[in-house]
Amino acid sequence: MSETAPILLAETRGHIRLLTINRPERMNSLSPEMSDALIEAFVDAGADPDIRVIVLTAVGERAFCAGADLKARAQEDAAGKPFQPLLSRVQRYLFEVVYETIKPTIAALNGPAIAGGMELALACDIRVAAEHVTLGLPEAKRGKGAHFANVILPRTIPPGIAFEMLYLGEYITAQDARQWGLVNRVVPRGEALNEALKMAEAICENAPVTLRRMKETAVRANGLPVPVALRLNEGISPYTSEDRVEGVRAYVEKRKPIWRGR
Repeated sequence: MSETAPILLAETRGHIRLLTINRPERMNSLSPEMSDALIEAFVDAGADPDIRVIVLTAVGERAFCAGADLKARAQEDAAGKPFQPLLSRVQRYLFEVVYETIKPTIAALNGPAIAGGMELALACDIRVAAEHVTLGLPEAKRGKGAHFANVILPRTIPPGIAFEMLYLGEYITAQDARQWGLVNRVVPRGEALNEALKMAEAICENAPVTLRRMKETAVRANGLPVPVALRLNEGISPYTSEDRVEGVRAYVEKRKPIWRGR
């Protein structure tokens, strides 16, 4: 890869923002610069009124993302640079930004998702994995933390399976991940992005106001008592929106709706 090539590629395809991690020579690992670029890209896509779905993938098939760049961290440790806790930095926490993005997000896993790479995929709403993909959290073997996965993984899959993954630090196959609901679909090698884009296109056919309400409510309701969660009123209300009127009218008139996002 050229020294001047961007570490994160961003492309708009209709109402879809495609983000591609571009550090294949380092297993698409998360350097501080990469984390900052991803935060900026997700914030930008979330704020763009024309974008309805965000798809995240990476270059090559060796890795979707191998987590933190440990070589870079080892150099910083050797230089005596103190480690800044993830929630104590000036910049927002990457996985929190992805998780709270108000647009639907899909991770297209073209290769293994390990450590922070698995957490990055876990922060997305939907995961599509190529058949050769493995997923794992080896933090217990490295003396690291897996903070985001500690919170989210036991809420995503059966707690016993989550704790086994966290405590043992062993990897699981895409097929096992599909069995436990950790990935939505397993596809042939090289097809993860194509499948994710098909899903994104299908999502874009639906009302953006409704999609935003679904995403924001689901994220903010997570962990709340049901009576409290039912009283959330996040974002634009689909019940009083132009999209709701258009959706009903289009159904009655037997045509495709023209969404305005308002």
